[in-house]
Amino acid sequence: MGKWWYSQLEMVSIKRNSKGEFAEAKGLRTRPTSIYKPGQKNEFKISRSKFSNFMDCQRCFYLDRVRGLQEPSMPGWSLNTTVDDLLKKEFDYYRARKEAHPIFRNYNLNFIPFEHDDIDKWRNSLTGGISYHDKETNLILHGGVDDIWFNLDTQELVVADYKAQSTKIAVEKEYYLSSQYHQGYKMQMDIYVYILREMGFKVSDISYFMVCNGEKSPDRFDAKMDFAITLVDYETNTSWIKEKILEMKSVLDSSKAPHRNPYCENCAYIEQAAKM
Repeated sequence: MGKWWYSQLEMVSIKRNSKGEFAEAKGLRTRPTSIYKPGQKNEFKISRSKFSNFMDCQRCFYLDRVRGLQEPSMPGWSLNTTVDDLLKKEFDYYRARKEAHPIFRNYNLNFIPFEHDDIDKWRNSLTGGISYHDKETNLILHGGVDDIWFNLDTQELVVADYKAQSTKIAVEKEYYLSSQYHQGYKMQMDIYVYILREMGFKVSDISYFMVCNGEKSPDRFDAKMDFAITLVDYETNTSWIKEKILEMKSVLDSSKAPHRNPYCENCAYIEQAAKM
């Protein structure tokens, strides 16, 4: 998604511990495995979201991963998470039966949910998600996918990502993929496809966003929300990724932080705060 939403939230983040009690905010990471030491020989993990941060602003990425500057926490997106959880349960129902989900028939897709012993691990970024070790840089790229489908015609894996939203505008492919707020979505798909291929799987160039749009047309709420579901196909492009991995390694090994991105609101905020 990039970092645009930090400024959109216009909020002050108050740190609390797991019990909900106030905790001192120090602004620095304490876990050694989260901090890279320039020139280190040990493997270092880079999540898909941190890779996206690197693409947005190399300076913020460097201050985070090398200097240990901890960005303010963000709120949980409970409704989005609920939609994701329910869709995973729904697709698991058909996965167990090796049957096509009805949405596949609606779009004339000869797909079934992909069955694998590690599917639950792959869908949980906290347990490693999908991952591969880039031997040239000694970086381990990983991330949690929402789901993986299987194309019975081509015998390829198909990466799927669930997106929950609520707009009055019907979801249309060209508009959805060209939106300035969805460029990070496409980058996310590129990275997932790249990782799965490096894991040895045959993966389709075509991925799908399953967009669940909350309907605003009903006159009453009645404790329920209806969703219009649209599959948006996206042709991934992984040709840029290896070059950026090498560039990211070079930035991590640098003794100096990169120049600030003039379009980064985080950088601008830190700079102005320092002046004040």
